[in-house]
Amino acid sequence: MLSFPQQLNNKVFIIAEMGKNFIQTEEECPVFEYLENAKKLVRAAKDAGADAVKFQTHNVEDEQLNINVVSPHFRGSDRYSWVSRNTAATPPEEFWRPLKTYCDEIGITFFSTPMSRGAAQKLSQLGVELWKVGSGDLLDFVMLDYLASTKKPIIISSGMSTEEEIDSAIDFLKRRNSEIILLHCVSKYPCPPDELYLKSIKYLADRYHVPTGFSDHSIGIDSALAAVALGARVIEKHFSFARDLWGADHKVSMTPEEFKTLTKGIRDIENNPAKKEEYLAKEIVQKGMGKEGKVLQDGEAIFRPYFRKSLMAGQDIAAGVILTADMIYAMRPQKFAGGMPSERYEYVIGKKLSKPFKKYDPIVEGLLI
Repeated sequence: MLSFPQQLNNKVFIIAEMGKNFIQTEEECPVFEYLENAKKLVRAAKDAGADAVKFQTHNVEDEQLNINVVSPHFRGSDRYSWVSRNTAATPPEEFWRPLKTYCDEIGITFFSTPMSRGAAQKLSQLGVELWKVGSGDLLDFVMLDYLASTKKPIIISSGMSTEEEIDSAIDFLKRRNSEIILLHCVSKYPCPPDELYLKSIKYLADRYHVPTGFSDHSIGIDSALAAVALGARVIEKHFSFARDLWGADHKVSMTPEEFKTLTKGIRDIENNPAKKEEYLAKEIVQKGMGKEGKVLQDGEAIFRPYFRKSLMAGQDIAAGVILTADMIYAMRPQKFAGGMPSERYEYVIGKKLSKPFKKYDPIVEGLLI
């Protein structure tokens, strides 16, 4: 099996985004059932032609404050309970390690989106070869600093973000010599095909001089195939056995047969460049081209207060102590957390506290000296 950089150079890298789709019922299940569900999804994705499967890894301690909020995209659970459930459902030795071993055995790349630095540290124990950063964590510089320190490629999604915020994240990673792959993304669940702004794919490649791709939350395959025709080197689509299963992402997922059609279409475009114009000429694709640039749409902006993060004390800290990276958490939801935004991480490091902090106290500028 080729490594990720080798695959990216040779062909479009196709990711079946499993997320948390191994959770399929509102009732909680034993870990071994979640693992079996995940393995079945992996096998189906392999058979459908995916190069990689990507999950999402949670660590509630340094990700989600115990505040009762419900995200607009999934009203099946409050965020703290949902993240807590995912943390408990996926212990590293009973879930993540055997799942990665299974992926290695059948020859498909395993990786996962860490939702916090603590989640990334869990995944590091497995020897993952690359990282994915979700749109909500584009400005989680606490986590990005850790990911950059591993010297592994970082795929980062750009949904619910402004151009200036992407500038800031890319600069942060480039100063750490990270290998970056930037995905155009519109954080709507599902996203209407005519609101995808597909011209952003080339715009981002030209602006940042990094490989670009497309994380697609629309239903169907035409827009993803058009993204390949426009130069996308990575395609990511949610993957599930059925869109009516219980959970956050099933409703925007492709079934195995649909995914097989997608992978065949991508390989056909690679082997026959004339097909590019065929897909780009489709009416549904033309409607979704949009204007060049990076547009933050109103339908995406509603997620920012719930998924952006604030800087919080990660432990009890005495007054006068110099802040170091390990003392700081970046946590959701920024709307209610009260701390400085997570992109102020570099400013905070090296400062002293003017008063003692308890774990989970918000770090605010007025208390730094």
